[in-house]
Amino acid sequence: MITVRTAYKFRAYPDSEQAAQLGRTFGCVRLVWNKTLDARHRRYHTEGRSTSYTETDAALSEWKRTGELAFLSEVPSVPLQQTLRHQHPAFQHFSPLGPAIPGTRAGAVVRRRATPGRHFGSATGSCSWRSR
Repeated sequence: MITVRTAYKFRAYPDSEQAAQLGRTFGCVRLVWNKTLDARHRRYHTEGRSTSYTETDAALSEWKRTGELAFLSEVPSVPLQQTLRHQHPAFQHFSPLGPAIPGTRAGAVVRRRATPGRHFGSATGSCSWRSR
């Protein structure tokens, strides 16, 4: 059986209002990623335990209620939640060699390597993109 793959490229041309909204959203995503990562690192190094997704989600809700970070409520919540969803497994499986492959023989530790051409990132799980 022959499989044919088709690819489409799209380019968005946002107007100034849309570009400003995208800039705010990306800035807030970056802020949430960095604050959550900092909190995870601090907790791991002080208490020696990891932070669950539920705890980071609750922290995001608290940040939105503070006066200092109230602007997080002005952007869509989906990208902020997606940031937490992506960071949780990334932090959980962190190792310089990559995550261990489950189901290997007892005593053996086999690590996955990054495969060239593979990419990370999905908006909803149904689409993905590759950065250049």
